[in-house]
Amino acid sequence: MKITALAGGVGGAKLADGLAQLLPAEDLTVIVNTGDDFEHFGLHVSPDLDTVCYTLAGSANPDTGWGRSGESFTVLQELSTLGQETWFRLGDQDLATHIYRNKRLKEGAPLSLITRELCAFWEIRPTILPMTDQPVQTKVITDVFGILDFQDYFVRHHCEPVVRGFRFDGVETAVPAPGVLEALESADAVVFCPSNPWVSIDPILSLPGVRGALGNQSVVAVSPLIDGKTVKGPAAKMFIELGIPATALSVAEHYGSLLAAFILDDADRKRGYTFPIPVLWTNTLMKTSADRRRLAQDVLNLIRSL
Repeated sequence: MKITALAGGVGGAKLADGLAQLLPAEDLTVIVNTGDDFEHFGLHVSPDLDTVCYTLAGSANPDTGWGRSGESFTVLQELSTLGQETWFRLGDQDLATHIYRNKRLKEGAPLSLITRELCAFWEIRPTILPMTDQPVQTKVITDVFGILDFQDYFVRHHCEPVVRGFRFDGVETAVPAPGVLEALESADAVVFCPSNPWVSIDPILSLPGVRGALGNQSVVAVSPLIDGKTVKGPAAKMFIELGIPATALSVAEHYGSLLAAFILDDADRKRGYTFPIPVLWTNTLMKTSADRRRLAQDVLNLIRSL
């Protein structure tokens, strides 16, 4: 069974890892959000791509879910003594990734090719694709600070500003990276990982041609909200500030007619939701590698039942 997953953030990376544990490498493609890519210290940083890759390579920091395991911060400490801003914490191993990516970009290599090269270095066998090779920038519209770059909102301001909306600069003219549309169209099913719907999945869905490629597909989404809360990240806060209940039902309604089925946590049973599509109630919390595999198996079982 060929699966294409859409992912961003720690939750998306964890489910992608669970799917990678169960599926032959040639049967799994992960399309990753690049709307939160940005330039820092002159380097091109791809936070979601790196989180997915580090997780599938088994080198992600187990405490944070992002960054590298056993990381050191010698360069960052030295930059701090030089009076440079260090609000975005780049570890020494992580910096090597960004330096390599930046060098290859300056040589003219597209982000998709560079991602393949890094996956080969890290022995990641499933196909990992950035959503596009062109720059797309997620902007967060806030009440007090106006329009913020995503990383300013997410890291510098710790997700504290009240959110009023989002926009994805450059998405109208961007082209899906080579292989993206083909992976969507040829998959037996598409999985929306438990990633932030607003800033991880929506940028991918906003690319020209992506929704059309999903038109005839079985799409299964996993809710990132458990009993109205997120394990990590500001998704629940964003729903509330946009005047939408922070519930798994709201996540399903956000994706609307794209969905063929939906997975949500057992903790939401007490809310008495009804859905017009098949649903699976299960334990969606992924604390361990075994949890990732278990949830991925639930996803695949639901897909097979459709």
